[in-house]
Amino acid sequence: MQSFSYYSPTKLHFGAGAVQAHMADEVAARGFKTALVVTGGGSVRRNGSLDAVLAALSAAGVRAVEFSGIEPNPRVTSVDRAAEVCRREGADLVVAVGGGSTMDAAKAICAAAKFDGPAWTLVLDNSLVKDALPLMTVNTIAATGSEYDNGAVISNIETNEKLPLMSDHLWPVVSFLDPAYTVTVPPRHTVAGSCDAMSHFLEQYFVKDISPVAEGLIEGILRTVMRDTPAVLDNPADLDARANLLWASTLGCNGIAALGSRGSGWPCHAIEHEVSAWYDITHGIGLAILTPRLLRFFLEKDAGFLPRFEGFAERVMGLAPTEFDSREALAQAGIAALEAFYKSIGIPAGLSELGISDEHFEAMADHIVAHWVAPLEAFPVPFTKADVVEVLRRSL
Repeated sequence: MQSFSYYSPTKLHFGAGAVQAHMADEVAARGFKTALVVTGGGSVRRNGSLDAVLAALSAAGVRAVEFSGIEPNPRVTSVDRAAEVCRREGADLVVAVGGGSTMDAAKAICAAAKFDGPAWTLVLDNSLVKDALPLMTVNTIAATGSEYDNGAVISNIETNEKLPLMSDHLWPVVSFLDPAYTVTVPPRHTVAGSCDAMSHFLEQYFVKDISPVAEGLIEGILRTVMRDTPAVLDNPADLDARANLLWASTLGCNGIAALGSRGSGWPCHAIEHEVSAWYDITHGIGLAILTPRLLRFFLEKDAGFLPRFEGFAERVMGLAPTEFDSREALAQAGIAALEAFYKSIGIPAGLSELGISDEHFEAMADHIVAHWVAPLEAFPVPFTKADVVEVLRRSL
């Protein structure tokens, strides 16, 4: 068990009617006057979440200024425009209504509104975030866990970059999670969200030294996501399954699942961010394509990882060790079972199905070396630039 310090200041309200029951009181108690309400597309109007938020703000005597159109991979240009609206309107609160992209953009907006300069400067140097507007979130998809962490991922299409923005100033003050708002999420987005959530836990599971508490937590969550994703695809109105997926995804990125374990460097996210920066693909889909290839590469590079893969095959994928003639065969079967699950919910077989070639792989690897939050040597199996390129090629 590794030593750790942990801090999570975000208050959560989870369950049916969470916004209607709690938002007005939470906003009024803090004395806010003007809120920038950040949204993506029209889904928040169709599922009722935006109307509920606007009603709660009105009940609290808060003026709402809407900013819509946040992109699926949120762009820094939108962040800069919204930050200017905050300053012009005198906003003292930002409310994100939507999925991970909307919440990520809102965090960057909170920071940029308090910064004298372009938002991309903060993305390139997170230490420059010295202050931020307070943020509340209303999550409408089980995916990123951005409602319960202090990080965001922002894209710059002019430079083909997609980079993290992290600061203790960016924890949401309060987040509201109503599973009913996820019922209308289209199947493809439901799948992408579940794969994103799974990847968060897989990144924290495939490490050399894992806390037994974290191990059990992650294994249980992965089993839950793999059980309930097909359930909501079969019956989108299954609120129990929706609630399970939403709570599982919320725990993905706030550190709880890694307490006591060795860090991983998050290699799958490092590589996928490069792919979606160049090709603007859906993040969760890219992660699901990359994951089995990355795991096989781990196993090839370091046989010392074998016990972790055996445990995954047995306790997560439900395989019986007695049915295999070697430990290695069990480990490989576990990865194959994960890949089969992804296929069963509609994940493409490879990046080439998304129109991706190896044209930019070298540039992607170079960018990881220069900008990722952890060095390649800190990955669970130490990587080189050539290893990154090899994983990408295997993922075509």
